[in-house]
Amino acid sequence: MSVPAGQSAYLVATIARLLHGRRHIAVGANLPIPASAALLARRLSAGRMRLDILGSRKFDSFGGLGGMFDCACQGRFDGFFLSPGQIDGHGNINLVGVGDYPRLKVRWPGSHGSALLYMMIPNIILFRDTHLKRALVPKVDFISATGTSPPNVYRPGGPGALVTSMAHFAFDRAAARFRLESVHLGHTLDDIVENTGFDFDRAEQPATTPLPDAQTLDLIEGEVSAAVAEIYPQFAPSLSESAAALRERIDKTTRRQEGANA
Repeated sequence: MSVPAGQSAYLVATIARLLHGRRHIAVGANLPIPASAALLARRLSAGRMRLDILGSRKFDSFGGLGGMFDCACQGRFDGFFLSPGQIDGHGNINLVGVGDYPRLKVRWPGSHGSALLYMMIPNIILFRDTHLKRALVPKVDFISATGTSPPNVYRPGGPGALVTSMAHFAFDRAAARFRLESVHLGHTLDDIVENTGFDFDRAEQPATTPLPDAQTLDLIEGEVSAAVAEIYPQFAPSLSESAAALRERIDKTTRRQEGANA
């Protein structure tokens, strides 16, 4: 079953599952899908999970970037998101640009404190809404933040997972490698191998990323889309439509399977 029409809702539900049990999540700027996933995870936790989203009037207790850095250094967060331009197989990330620094061929906004946040916040989820070999590279062109540190370096933080439009990877800190955990519906292991520039560990037959249940889709289409509209008003309607489209696809597939089994 292919899910492009419902991809946003699918990714939101996938990321929300990875946030289960977290006590305090922070979300930075320009991350509508992770912000929606955090809102969904908070709703599923019955409000027990604390949430801060940069730019929100309702969910922003740290009062901007400075407060967020202070909270990170105090160990208050146990989850965060980064969406780098490049990620390599050792978890190193690049938010600066492509090419030989400082003469870059392509310039991105910059690291903006990612080195500090990557060091201090545990369970960071790296997120890419596209899965491209030029982004998932053997070696990043510029290291904005390292995936691992020597044993004698105090480091509570670092990557825990990578979620893309095609797959979910876990990060093994001891091995400094990613492991493919599941392949999203509509894609194959061959798709992942072909479009990933770094080597990764995997099972012979990786699992399929689960689809959200009806309750989760209802929440994404309704409460979550309404809540994220405060920060991302243009994204919110498309998320609601994505949840509805994914529900329709699931229902059609279920009816087709029931007909085949009748």
